[in-house]
Amino acid sequence: MTMLKPVTRLRGDRVTLAHGGGGKAMRDLIEEVFTDVFQPANREDQARLTNAALAEPGAQLAFTTDSFVVDPVEFPGGDIGKIAVCGTVNDLAVGGARPLWLSAAFIIEEGCEIALLRRIVASMQAEADKAGVTIVTGDTKVVGKGSADKVFVTTSGVGVIPPGRDLRAERIRPGDVAIVNGVLGDHGAAILAARGDMALSTDIQSDCQSLNGLIEAVLGAAPDARAARDATRGGLASALNEMAEAAGVSIEIDEASLPLRAEVKGMCEILGLDPLYLANEGTLVLFVPAAQADAAIGAMRAHEAGRDTVAIGTAGQHEPGRVTMRTLFGGARLVDMLVGEQLPRIC
Repeated sequence: MTMLKPVTRLRGDRVTLAHGGGGKAMRDLIEEVFTDVFQPANREDQARLTNAALAEPGAQLAFTTDSFVVDPVEFPGGDIGKIAVCGTVNDLAVGGARPLWLSAAFIIEEGCEIALLRRIVASMQAEADKAGVTIVTGDTKVVGKGSADKVFVTTSGVGVIPPGRDLRAERIRPGDVAIVNGVLGDHGAAILAARGDMALSTDIQSDCQSLNGLIEAVLGAAPDARAARDATRGGLASALNEMAEAAGVSIEIDEASLPLRAEVKGMCEILGLDPLYLANEGTLVLFVPAAQADAAIGAMRAHEAGRDTVAIGTAGQHEPGRVTMRTLFGGARLVDMLVGEQLPRIC
């Protein structure tokens, strides 16, 4: 049997301003690159959503939005499409929500390769399938050459928080244990190396991954988990400072317990960076009561997204809002909130 090659209506291999003009060229781009992959339930200007979880008494709707401008748009371990799905799914999941639906809007630079768009869209769909979410609506705009950098993506996500689930930083109490699910700084290090500015050679890949399955696993084992936060821009240090301030507790972490690759440590030493502030895209910090810490760690290590899970510190009641680290030399170091940004356009 002879397989027929799909007929393409797109002309050329790059995006032109005509693809944003609202006519046939725009329709062909949207249908061939986006909707043929995402397969929305209808082609109206709005998605129409229903789910049995919304009818549960006490259920809450969760909604989040984020924009992605990462440079380069393709990097070891992911691309702007994958990170857009993971970032939005994770923002819902760390609040206890079960992600259901995403929207995706694209700002495309004139001259962007259509083949690049196809790879990004395929990556988004693959990650959405893995995370169990559906991309239900979206938008495209084309801007002149030099007005963007290849492609920017904005995603919004909707999920449902089941009745009785309450993950908030304000719930952290003295004595709670801080846990991270994996090594720190891989995403920031991978992006920095991929830019090629520093002539660095490394095999480090981004930790970009969806964490909703991990959150469900840990909540099954440690139902009294207090709060979770994904350590993205600003890294672990910024996430801990935000949580300490919101809860009115102090947090002390142990440098010897921090999971860091030797390559990331070495890169930071060369460039004068602090790995505690490097971005992550698949790493979270979770606080649980001490009595449930072992159960939480065991459940996380049994999940593919948490095999490197370790406890890194505890919450206390000294100097609320302050984060400190016990150093390898036995002293104490203040871990303050990041001022500015170590690396721009990291996500």
